[in-house]
Amino acid sequence: MKLMEGRKGQDWINLVLAICLFISPWIIGFTAETTPAWNAWVAGFVLGALALATLSAFAEWEEWANLVIGLWLIVSPWLLGFMASTNAMATHVVLGVLVVAASAWAVWDFRHPHAHA
Repeated sequence: MKLMEGRKGQDWINLVLAICLFISPWIIGFTAETTPAWNAWVAGFVLGALALATLSAFAEWEEWANLVIGLWLIVSPWLLGFMASTNAMATHVVLGVLVVAASAWAVWDFRHPHAHA
């Protein structure tokens, strides 16, 4: 039971990060920049939906999907060409690193249950 509680904590972290990502264009102030704003909204929505799904019934693939979304957030400023927007780039990279860390932690916990004994 303790393993499941820990993993749920990581999923709550991902849900909070998804909400932060989704509202970041308004809070940080890059709504006028179409590409980074839409990237934040879409990635935040998908990340949030996966976090909610994982909170209701854990599936390892959802953690891997979150990890991929986190990696996408890290590289998207370069791939979508919004490196010049410091606020948008920093938001995507920082939140991407945090999503990758939480997701990798959840996958590690799932793959190493003996670490919690």
